[in-house]
Amino acid sequence: MTLLRTVIGALGEAVIITDPELDAPGPRIQYVNPAFTRLTGYAPHEVLGQTPRILQGPNTDRTFLDDLRATLTAGRSFRGEAINYRKDGTQYVVEWSITPVLEGDRVTHWVAVQRDVTELRRAEEQRRRLAAEVNHRVNNNLAALQSVAAQTAQKAETAAEFKDAFQERLRALARVHRLLARRYWAGISLGELAEAQVAPHLGGKVERLRASGPEVSLCPGAAVALGMALSELAANAADHGALSVSGGYVHLHWEIEAGTDGDRLILRWTEEGGPPVRPPSGRGFGSRLVERGLQQELRAEAWLLFEPSGLRCEISLPIDTLIGAER
Repeated sequence: MTLLRTVIGALGEAVIITDPELDAPGPRIQYVNPAFTRLTGYAPHEVLGQTPRILQGPNTDRTFLDDLRATLTAGRSFRGEAINYRKDGTQYVVEWSITPVLEGDRVTHWVAVQRDVTELRRAEEQRRRLAAEVNHRVNNNLAALQSVAAQTAQKAETAAEFKDAFQERLRALARVHRLLARRYWAGISLGELAEAQVAPHLGGKVERLRASGPEVSLCPGAAVALGMALSELAANAADHGALSVSGGYVHLHWEIEAGTDGDRLILRWTEEGGPPVRPPSGRGFGSRLVERGLQQELRAEAWLLFEPSGLRCEISLPIDTLIGAER
């Protein structure tokens, strides 16, 4: 018996031994090992003579308890999970394994082994949520790619032109995804996003982008929408605007303004030092993405001003879309 108690006492899992009585108030606890105290916070003298019901609480599943009682009444072993409560009132998920001790056909004791699986179940739930999130974003991004491909094809006059434009937009989307992946899809800063999307068009001269503004965190949906818009502005500047000549540069400034309907983010893109600007005869994919796409995705208002001194773009959007936008 001394050897058995030593072995049980050394176990890392909680052990409870009760008498066989199942009728109310239930089996009485006759022994608990040190792991039980570490798990629940109850010292042995606080639970001896009590029933395991002291570990139950409002979130303990009654169906679990009914199944437990029915199985034990039949004299069989039981395995399952339930929410239990520690002495301090905190809850945890416990995995139970209850085995009858038999003398002939008579149950003389119940031996219950308990294992805390709270963190394991929490990790499993996080994996399920992540899988659902990845599936959601893959589906949405496939839809976005279909839209980008279709609208790029409308404006491309040759297969080569379509290939170049479409590949650039794929690269822009990939840059946003890489940033988000590094942050485990928890969001990224506006400054980091702007640098990543404009840098490929600066010819290696980072000083040509002059970005400033307060720290603003973007949720994944907002990061994708704004990231694609910034990439289109930068690509246009590299092809036709300030970044197409050696002396040109871009100012990108953002600020938060209070409004009657809530705070708004105001983002201003200003090009200087480029060739004279003429308003286009029509709206291409980039212009539609900035002016209409941001309105659809983020409830934003956007204006493109083709001034002779350089293109200006102003975007105004509710702050709440930065933390709740979805694609």
